Amino acid sequence: MNDRRALLSTLWIFASLNYLYCDLIGMMDPAFLKQLLTGVVGSIEFTPAFLLGASVLMQIPMGMVLLSRVLGAGANRWANVLAGTIMTLVQIGSLTLGAPAGHYVFFSAFEITCTIAIAWLAWTWRATAPVAAAVPQLAR
Repeated sequence: MNDRRALLSTLWIFASLNYLYCDLIGMMDPAFLKQLLTGVVGSIEFTPAFLLGASVLMQIPMGMVLLSRVLGAGANRWANVLAGTIMTLVQIGSLTLGAPAGHYVFFSAFEITCTIAIAWLAWTWRATAPVAAAVPQLAR
């Protein structure tokens, strides 16, 4: 895929689907679902402030699907480096909260790999000048 914007957007879609399906599959675990219904999972209380924070956090990958396609190359590069780094660190940090379930570790491996790839692809992205602009025009 030669279009870096499309590649980054596609990787954000992949990451977002992994986040969603990890949570969906987690709700199939009766013990986890029971905790979720009480509003406290492990040591985390699902307060309105926590849910708002989680909502803001999940807007990052969903917003990057669009922003990766519409931002100019420079802003796009830095937005992807920043967002990819944030989401990588958050996911790694989430693995330290208690003993994560097997499915969570499995999905996390894909999510972390994907967001590291996003940050790396954005970091190494160098805009290239169009070929026509690179060739000097001959005066007639």
